[in-house]
Amino acid sequence: MAAPLLIVLILSMMVLPLPTFVLDVFFTFNIAMSVMVMLVALYTTKALDFSVFPTVLLVTTLLRLSLNVASTRVVLLEGHTGPDAAGKVIEAFGHFLVGGNYAVGIIVFVILTVINFVVVTKGAGRIAEVGARFTLDAMPGKQMAIDADLNAGLIGEDEARRRRREIADEADFYGSMDGASKFVRGDAVAGILILLINMVGGMLIGIMEHDMSAGQAAKSYVMLTIGDGLVAQIPALVISIAAGLVVSRVGSEGDVGGQVISQLFGNPRVLAISGGILAMMGMIPGMPNFVFLLMAGGLGYLAWRGMQQQAAPKTREAAEKAAAERAAATQAVVPPEQQEAAWSDVVPVDTLGLEVGYRLIPLVDRGQDGELLKRIRGLRKKFAAEIGFLTAPVHIRDNLELKPNGYRITLKGVDVGSGEAYPGSLMAINPGRVAGSLPGREARDPAFGLPAVWIEQGLREQAHALGYTVVDASTVIATHLNHLILTHASELFGRQEAQSLLEHLSKEQPKLVEDLVPKALPLSVVQRVLQSLLEEGVAIRDMRSIIETLAEFAPRTQDPLELTSRVRVALGRAIVQQLFPGASDVQVMVLDPGLERLLGQALGGGGDGSVIEPGLADTLMNEVARSAQNQEEMGLPAVLLVPAPLRWLLSRFLRRAVPSLKVLANSEVPESRTIKVTAVIGVKS
Repeated sequence: MAAPLLIVLILSMMVLPLPTFVLDVFFTFNIAMSVMVMLVALYTTKALDFSVFPTVLLVTTLLRLSLNVASTRVVLLEGHTGPDAAGKVIEAFGHFLVGGNYAVGIIVFVILTVINFVVVTKGAGRIAEVGARFTLDAMPGKQMAIDADLNAGLIGEDEARRRRREIADEADFYGSMDGASKFVRGDAVAGILILLINMVGGMLIGIMEHDMSAGQAAKSYVMLTIGDGLVAQIPALVISIAAGLVVSRVGSEGDVGGQVISQLFGNPRVLAISGGILAMMGMIPGMPNFVFLLMAGGLGYLAWRGMQQQAAPKTREAAEKAAAERAAATQAVVPPEQQEAAWSDVVPVDTLGLEVGYRLIPLVDRGQDGELLKRIRGLRKKFAAEIGFLTAPVHIRDNLELKPNGYRITLKGVDVGSGEAYPGSLMAINPGRVAGSLPGREARDPAFGLPAVWIEQGLREQAHALGYTVVDASTVIATHLNHLILTHASELFGRQEAQSLLEHLSKEQPKLVEDLVPKALPLSVVQRVLQSLLEEGVAIRDMRSIIETLAEFAPRTQDPLELTSRVRVALGRAIVQQLFPGASDVQVMVLDPGLERLLGQALGGGGDGSVIEPGLADTLMNEVARSAQNQEEMGLPAVLLVPAPLRWLLSRFLRRAVPSLKVLANSEVPESRTIKVTAVIGVKS
């Protein structure tokens, strides 16, 4: 009930007479409220932390106007009785702040009102208007970034929902601030009008009703009016400054005070040059030498302290690197007593490995709650849920041979990917439709090769507004690792993973697994079939359909390729659904009938891609690559539909030339889906 009662109380002050003591209490409360609002704005780290500010702005504006009405009533009714007729607060502001001179009071009041109306409020309103427009323009890019993190397994559904809600709240906030700034502007105009009305009305009442001279009326009523105006306009100016602080802040790292200190006084070179300029000015005859030289000395001391603080991390970093190198060298030294070789010296190769430079160690340090460790756990969990098996753990170690910001991803001891990441900076990735450029270190997204730039934390909002996808260093590495795991899923599925998968399935369907392995098929054949599916990006989540199909056709053949073809037909609905979500048409490329006959004859001659005549093979790859590119430019997946006997041959043959190409057999497309041919691939003789 507090909020409704406060509003009712504010409105009641406009119509009910108030004693002077109550007026003093409310004026004091108004001043305290304005100071509290400004302090909250100063210590807020991001705008949404003070999302109630537009409402607070409206309530404080109503409170000031109500107090103006209530005080006007008292001033006009009791102004002839003395300077304290409207309370001690108005008397103090009228006499102490302007020295009892109503001409000075009028000038001070006008200056404060102009500052509030023309400078602060107008600027804050403009910033809020532009911020609202930029926030709305950046919403699609931010939504895409959230979807990308969700699809990569870096965040969960709850976190994605929270981020989407935060984006919507941010847009609503800046829109509300744009409108709420009009309240303050209207309050300033109302203050000027109230001042003029009270001055003219008070003098008329004093002269006509209380037989006062013009000088006496001016001294009594004008001083009370000036005090009333100042006691309202000073809190209004404080609230306007708070509004400007909220909407003008950039970034979310620390409060306004911390940002000002770190960014304005954080560069020792700037402080040293400024101190030098002041020192030269202080040596000019006629200048206030002591003040200039004192300020120059202060800036020089701050510059010296800043240089010392900047040198300390570099010295510590060099010492840490030297210590790490000494430790590695010490371990490499052969001890004096030669020991016999043992099986413990044989170190098994890690299935998945991540090596990092020494500057990336905090990202993977469990003691420092490394962010990258959480993301790797999340992407392994998401991979298991979407693909259908659990990959080997990622073994992480530091490598002094790498660049300080470098990392390397290995698969069975072989380097399959590498890159650089910069903790504390953000990678702004250009998805192809950005509206401008950003200052920073040019780079490429290591996962997909898109152009990117490493930027400072404070440029996050600007990058979003320009259409960039912004991610931090740990997300860059995790996305690269996730992409490589998906690409090499078949190589990660070994005999141990196959056995573990069947054991997991046997807990729910023991009879199904028991009838297949080892009665009908050996484990090696089942593993090869599952690997063949993974090689072409087919998830093996539906193990029940896979096992049932293998059990059905195992008595007829144990050829892994033939069994894989049968399983693909059983999984056809899921395969097509993955490529063409929903009930949309299956828009595919097909082969010219003459080319199909040629390839069928080649297949009959040996069943290997090597039997295709070299000229025909080269032309076929070029034609398929061109058609696949056209397909992707239309926003469609590159899918080639062929007869079942040709599917495996063409998939294996074209995979290296067009990695994104998917080859489907006619029998794999469900009867419920409509096939639409977008291109016919033929080879001219």
